[in-house]
Amino acid sequence: MFPIIPANSVTEAPPNPINDEGIFAFGGYGLFTRVNISNLISNTGVVASDGAGVGLARDTAGACEYDGDKGIFGFGFSFTAVTNLVSNTGVVATDTVGVGTARGGLKACSYGEDKGIFGYGNTGSYVSMTNLVSNAGVVATDTAGVGTDRGYVMATQYGGDKGIFGFGYDGSNYSMTNLVSNVGVVASDTAGVSGVTARRDFAACTYGGDKGICAFGNDDVGYLDTSNLISNRGVVASDTAGVGTGRNGSNACEYGEDKGIFGFGYILPWITDTGNTNLVSNVGVIASDTAAVGTARRGVGACSFN
Repeated sequence: MFPIIPANSVTEAPPNPINDEGIFAFGGYGLFTRVNISNLISNTGVVASDGAGVGLARDTAGACEYDGDKGIFGFGFSFTAVTNLVSNTGVVATDTVGVGTARGGLKACSYGEDKGIFGYGNTGSYVSMTNLVSNAGVVATDTAGVGTDRGYVMATQYGGDKGIFGFGYDGSNYSMTNLVSNVGVVASDTAGVSGVTARRDFAACTYGGDKGICAFGNDDVGYLDTSNLISNRGVVASDTAGVGTGRNGSNACEYGEDKGIFGFGYILPWITDTGNTNLVSNVGVIASDTAAVGTARRGVGACSFN
């Protein structure tokens, strides 16, 4: 007789990760306060109250899944390169000494089914460098930048084993994207298409198993609730009318195997932080706001695990 394996078992292994649960961690609130608290996300999209802080308090860190069932947070302001591994039960580890150039305002995504990549950011100047993450959670030294130097990009996996960085800011907002191959090679700029609003400082995640969605952001006119679907070939669709409160400084991750969640960020009036979240269905539909559970803040990192 074959053994019965529970649907949420941690024995699930690459190349078939299930991305069942998630975590928001780190961030900042007010003018200068940075934190290291975390909030777990269940496989039904329920956000837990604050978990005790671990690691260096910082904001705008990147985060992604690796090894099929674990996660990693890395970099962030004030200009650090430290990383923190996340176990397949959502436990955040203490700081690992940084490798690569210290920076904030970057993002990360998975690729190759079990590896990750951090990219872009602000060192005091905007950069396009990247750092690969092995399937053991080891961060590599800098890879020379490809594409336009910029920070406050979005990033997500798509197509099951590839990734995409997009949008961002270097004094001007962009809608361009840079695809990441299934071996972690970043492509040159793909020009933004008509009907896609150039903006920065927003979030993206996978949904439906092989597609992506990005939403919210700042276009220098206001905080947006606009979203864009990303096909399983890495093509960004034109703007979809917004759902939820417009904000920037949010982040997102997958949960429940094929769904997503956006959370936290700034809302108007300026410097007002929120802990609100918005669930994403497995067909890419964003739900209205869910009231905050965790500490309102912006610049959180987010990744799935288990």
